[in-house]
Amino acid sequence: MGEYSDEELEAIKRRRLAEIMRRSEEAREREEELAKELQKQEILRRVLTPEARERLSNIKLVKPELAKSLEDYLVGLSLSGRLNKVIGDEELKEILRQIDERSRRDIRITVRRKG
Repeated sequence: MGEYSDEELEAIKRRRLAEIMRRSEEAREREEELAKELQKQEILRRVLTPEARERLSNIKLVKPELAKSLEDYLVGLSLSGRLNKVIGDEELKEILRQIDERSRRDIRITVRRKG
């Protein structure tokens, strides 16, 4: 069959090594993301009552971006030591209201008629 020159073999080896390194890096990044997600879920299990966790899962289905903001907020509070108690459903609703008010934009539509 075809014979490869030393330069061609070196180029093939370099490409193969680069591919292996890229895949290894991607696998490491996936593992880190999974570990962070597991840590986040464990923190949420500790700081939320079962009813509040159920509400959070329902929110995640309807408004994933709001659920992510809420999760990040709760995890941040917990990691900084500012969360000293378990959050119940009513308290979670209040936090949701606060987050929603901060993120809500005031949209005004003005209709101008000619003439």
